[in-house]
Amino acid sequence: MTRAHETYDGRLDRITVTAEGLPGWLDPVVRAAETVRPEQLSRFLPPESGLGRQSAVLILFGEGPEGPELLLMERSSSLRSHAGQPSFPGGSLDPADGDPLTTGPLRAALREAEEETGLDPDGVQIFGVLPRLYIPVSAFVVTPVLGWWRAPTPVRAVDQAETARVFTVPVADLTDPANRATAVHPSGHHGPAFLVESALVWGFTAGVIDRILHFAGWERPWDRSKQVPLDWRA
Repeated sequence: MTRAHETYDGRLDRITVTAEGLPGWLDPVVRAAETVRPEQLSRFLPPESGLGRQSAVLILFGEGPEGPELLLMERSSSLRSHAGQPSFPGGSLDPADGDPLTTGPLRAALREAEEETGLDPDGVQIFGVLPRLYIPVSAFVVTPVLGWWRAPTPVRAVDQAETARVFTVPVADLTDPANRATAVHPSGHHGPAFLVESALVWGFTAGVIDRILHFAGWERPWDRSKQVPLDWRA
């Protein structure tokens, strides 16, 4: 992904990707984004054929009352896929978003985040893009877009039919070993999980958070033998 030098004007016409002016605590994330390889993030990588449903998610860091935090949302329990599952804001690219290999994912991440959480994209500074990853069960090719919530605005579940709630999680809670576990899928698949804000964060979202914490140097030793089922409730 090459860096653009225009400004984002809220109409998705122009996009900036810059790390200038970020708080110092985000420096490790910036460095990780610049050096991490796709295979270091996941064993599921986009098919060489180029097939897959192009999509993007916004990994939005903010500064809350308890320090650095991440914005997450919980899918509605009535959805046919990923029902009740916490996730990053995001979704499929529209044709109007543009080239999926350059600025298309940036536009899609901001657009979807606005549609799902009501945030004002003008207050988001995109500072990096992680390698594209793959979700085999849905055939999504996902571009994780890193953002700094430079000017936070109120957020909410815009459409209750799709989103149950929108919430932030302190990074300190994500790194707390007491909140970490291994999620066990009925298929037998094991993966990282976080028990935060009365939610079980697992799957693709937890995997990306786990890798960010690791490569940013924020990860603390935790008990990987602690297992939780996907129907875990606080």
